[in-house]
Amino acid sequence: MATISKYQTASGETLYRVRYRTPERGQTDKRGFKTKHDAEIFAASVEVSKLKGDYVSPANAKVTVGELGPAWLARQRGHLKPSGFRCYESSWRIHVTPRWGGVAIGDIRPTAVQQWVTDLGRGAGDAKPAGASGVARAHHVLSSILADAVSDNLLARNPAAGVKLPRKNRKRQVFLTHRQVTDLAAAAGDYEGLVLLLAYTGLRWGEATGLRVRSLDMLRRRATVSENAVQVGSRVVVGTTKSHKQRSVPLPEFLLPYLARQCEGKGRDELLFPGRGDDHLKRPDVESGWFTRAVAASGVPRVTPHDLRHTAASLAVSAGANVKAVQKMLGHASAAMTLDIYADLFDDDLEAVATALDAARLRENAAKMWPRAATEGSEHPEK
Repeated sequence: MATISKYQTASGETLYRVRYRTPERGQTDKRGFKTKHDAEIFAASVEVSKLKGDYVSPANAKVTVGELGPAWLARQRGHLKPSGFRCYESSWRIHVTPRWGGVAIGDIRPTAVQQWVTDLGRGAGDAKPAGASGVARAHHVLSSILADAVSDNLLARNPAAGVKLPRKNRKRQVFLTHRQVTDLAAAAGDYEGLVLLLAYTGLRWGEATGLRVRSLDMLRRRATVSENAVQVGSRVVVGTTKSHKQRSVPLPEFLLPYLARQCEGKGRDELLFPGRGDDHLKRPDVESGWFTRAVAASGVPRVTPHDLRHTAASLAVSAGANVKAVQKMLGHASAAMTLDIYADLFDDDLEAVATALDAARLRENAAKMWPRAATEGSEHPEK
């Protein structure tokens, strides 16, 4: 049990000290209590936390965020894709370390975290605003490090939990028409087939550039998507798809000649759309790459290769595809996710529901009235 004793400071002030044992049976103390009652409350809280198994040693709270961060980052490598890990590593290095690297975890207060989040969003000093996504990512890194500290009983609670983050403004999606896709593909020259593939299958860039000859089943008009060639910095890393699941994507018949041309003279394991030296094709430069030049030459609205994924969803819905079919084509985790992203595309379906209900009501009412009309007619035979 804890013991309480009084002592005097050099200035003659009387204070109280609590001596107690840690769960590891080591003896320690905490001093500076102005009243015996305050000391008793602390002593009781220590005993309760020891019984509950959530005792936090004051010495543990002195470890800094900078000491815990690298180990946390290393643990993320096991479950994050290289592109995702790179985002977290960048956020840790640029946003978290400068502010929190030298701060002891026990000294972090929720109000300080909230102010940091606000400053990131506004761009305090000479720094540029991080944007809603950048702020959320930086906060996630700090909060996750502190959450692990709580799990390891280095902290009693996570001071970054419950912090209000800036709202994300979803980028306005651009949907091209069939005519615009045709014009863009024609302006892309040697990449005409790739543009059409992106716009009519909804494949991500890395999924399309990861396709191999063996991925195509021309008879069934299907493409098997099992690899994702993601560009991380200046190199391309090949791994599983974003959902870690293989999927089969339907191919419109008009696409087959373009894909067949890409297969000519290649072995089954060769890439369908190779880059230099038969390596994976890298994303075109945003400012001066072939895709940007094709957009300018064709006169279509400004789009990126990823925007063609949205176009594919739009064209599929306008052709009568339901949300479940669009979900499978795009490789979303659920139909709810597809609806969340492309809810506006299904507005016409709501009108169709109202029209169908109206027609069903009219049919049922007409069926009920028909026998009555027939009976009334029989009571007055022709003379």
